[in-house]
Amino acid sequence: MSDASAKAARRPGEQALAALGLGAPDLSPADASPHSFPGGGKWRTELPSCEGPEALAVVLKEASRLDVPIHRISQGSGVWMLTDAEITEMVEATAERDIELCLFTGPRGTWDIGGSTRTDSRGAGLRARGHDAVAGCVEDAVRATELGVKCLLVADEGVLWTLHRARVAGIIPADTTLKVSALIGPVNPTSYAVYENLGGDSINVPSDLTLDHLTEIRRVSAAPMDMYIEAPDDLGGYIRMYEVAELIRRGAPLYLKFGLSKTPGIYPYGHHMRDLTLSTAKERVRRGRLALDLLARHGADGDMAPLGSRLPGALKRFDIPA
Repeated sequence: MSDASAKAARRPGEQALAALGLGAPDLSPADASPHSFPGGGKWRTELPSCEGPEALAVVLKEASRLDVPIHRISQGSGVWMLTDAEITEMVEATAERDIELCLFTGPRGTWDIGGSTRTDSRGAGLRARGHDAVAGCVEDAVRATELGVKCLLVADEGVLWTLHRARVAGIIPADTTLKVSALIGPVNPTSYAVYENLGGDSINVPSDLTLDHLTEIRRVSAAPMDMYIEAPDDLGGYIRMYEVAELIRRGAPLYLKFGLSKTPGIYPYGHHMRDLTLSTAKERVRRGRLALDLLARHGADGDMAPLGSRLPGALKRFDIPA
């Protein structure tokens, strides 16, 4: 949203509550993010958990039917769960509509022999365990980019730094974007800035961060932020539909992620989960329509970034050692 539209935007229930003497305090301009996407716009959209060509076709058809604009479509099972032909089909279908396709890289903690992620402490989380796991992520990155994928999802700090170095060195294309997964999302401005400096072009924060937390992050970093407007159950199941306008005002540049709660996990996807995967893919698009309708009703649907835009702009990076 522009400053003008942000001031004019109506908050949920505002008119009725004001008439009852229960109006909220005025918004503070000091809370608003000063940042935008390159080329203009404060927000983009993302449809997550699109696990293969068939699910992608469902998403694209439903997005057209419900008029849901999509900037990015992401997948969670991983590059290794798709054949070359499937990746190529997804690349071609998204390129035809100028949508960024983002695929997850490599082995992560829950999908190898490590047991610490299954303890109560969730030790080590979803990170790449050992040299071989990092190598697997790099292998996925090289393979995916050779097939035309331009965005890679990463759940490990070391993998992020390695892939950033790889694109600087020309091992993968320089315009490859690196998206930090919600599975390791930062929860404070200092860690957010570290992920930016390690090479993150789009950083997913947990959906339980407060509005003040977003403002704190925006005081130190302009790197695009991803946030589930509705989070899957394994990420908390948080639903923040009524806060969408304020999330944009505080967190811009922001990817609105249309997830889905109250549904079983589908990673890693296989055809044994086909019906669930296709039905939830379709419902995620409808959830996107609901969020966009809320923005429109509140007069806060302006300043969406142009469709087809994908790059993050100039960001801060750590120096790469010679």
